[in-house]
Amino acid sequence: MDENLKREEFTHHWLEVEPSVSAYVFASISRFHDAEDDVQRIAQELARRFDEYDFNRPFVAWALWIAKSRVIDYYRAEDRTRFVFSDELLGQLADTIAAQADGRSGRREALEACLEELPPKSRRLLDLRYVEELSAEETAREIGSTGGSVRVLLSRVRTALASCIERRIAMENA
Repeated sequence: MDENLKREEFTHHWLEVEPSVSAYVFASISRFHDAEDDVQRIAQELARRFDEYDFNRPFVAWALWIAKSRVIDYYRAEDRTRFVFSDELLGQLADTIAAQADGRSGRREALEACLEELPPKSRRLLDLRYVEELSAEETAREIGSTGGSVRVLLSRVRTALASCIERRIAMENA
């Protein structure tokens, strides 16, 4: 595989599993900055060792196996006399996160599809509130409305999105 294709393939896999790896690391390491650093080191190691990945197995399982090893290394390097979690518990946590990863990516795909179906005004309202992080009052000024009506509209859009997501997931599972 040529180097650019390999890099693209790795990036695709990493973006899918990064939330699961981060959840695992942040649940295992209590100090935020240490956990953040560990996630970065795990990403680097996965990229460096990508040639070792067996494409017949789920990438999330491989990534979490490496993450588990790095969390254990973290506690050893810290010269801690006691681990916060046992190896067995870390393994169970990794298995649980791996099992849930598919459901989260399915929900994310459903959300993206449902967002595409929204009318432009509803999408703009969501972008102002959640992407640009404007308050309800600031959003109201942008669209020429009141804060109260923005809150009601946002509630309706969120309800419609939730219904759309549930419908899509139900169709996938049927």
